[in-house]
Amino acid sequence: MREKEIKLPLSKLGEEPKPVLSVNKWKFMVWLFIITIIMLFASQTSAYLVRRAEGNWVEFNIPTIFWFSTLVLIISSGFMHVSLISARKNNQSMLKMAVAITFIFGLAFLAMQYLGWQDLQKQGVFLKGNPSGSFFYVFTGLHMAHLLIGLGILIGTFIMAFRMKIDSKNTLLVEVCATAWHFLDLLWVYLFVFLLYFR
Repeated sequence: MREKEIKLPLSKLGEEPKPVLSVNKWKFMVWLFIITIIMLFASQTSAYLVRRAEGNWVEFNIPTIFWFSTLVLIISSGFMHVSLISARKNNQSMLKMAVAITFIFGLAFLAMQYLGWQDLQKQGVFLKGNPSGSFFYVFTGLHMAHLLIGLGILIGTFIMAFRMKIDSKNTLLVEVCATAWHFLDLLWVYLFVFLLYFR
């Protein structure tokens, strides 16, 4: 009788095992941060639409300065992208300058949002009052709070760049910062368009 051939799995015949895919913890954290914010604002915008449909909704003019603050934030994203390109090209001076400009534009955005709130108050729109005004303050306030986190990441990125800890082989921090900043930019554009359309 012929002995039966024993077939072994390929992995046991010298084939190298497939590498286990891993995700960088910082990238994972920033994406978790993004998903959490998306869920938060999805619930808030849904509540906004439901409350608006119930009536007793006062319409008001969104101050012009919010248009300019939107433009400022979009421009800041452009400089954030420049900082990432500069890091990949080892252009340290441009990296520092682009991160610093992004930070300054971020501060300018916050200041303009605050001025926008003052314009709303001149119209008689306050946090406590008609739900339309309350929601506007909550949306813009929540976004400003998350933008402060983005500014904190920018400060950390600038410090690391100043210490020459960022180069073409180590761009992780800039990548994480750029992802978070671009997301906050897109989030504001979405909120602004939403508030303009559903007044």
